[in-house]
Amino acid sequence: MAIDHVSVGVSDMTRAKRLYDAMLAPLGLAPIFPVEINGTLVGVGYGQGQKPSFWIQFPINHQPSTAGNGVHVAFTAPTREAVDGFYLAALANGAVEDGAPGLRTEYHPGYYGAFVRDHDGNKLEAVNHGF
Repeated sequence: MAIDHVSVGVSDMTRAKRLYDAMLAPLGLAPIFPVEINGTLVGVGYGQGQKPSFWIQFPINHQPSTAGNGVHVAFTAPTREAVDGFYLAALANGAVEDGAPGLRTEYHPGYYGAFVRDHDGNKLEAVNHGF
């Protein structure tokens, strides 16, 4: 099974785009697919190349954005330095620390990750597996 894409709801697109642009750049993900409706930016797809694999968007049902309890999205980082870059860029742009960069050997010996929460409480991780 493969996952085509993941999306998280946000409440302030300008603020969220600034955060995600900065923290996903060290991981090699760029904002490649903006979606506007009636001149308003309502979603942004991030990826490499032409296909987005991660989205931020206003909830389609027009209800307030909420974070799912127990849900988190983990992005593959090519290096431990990229994990650190993700984490530092996230904090510099208003994300909240939820697990500083470091080894998490309870998962496996090479697992190096960092966790943050965005402005809407979505839990995000960058991870390098060391293999």
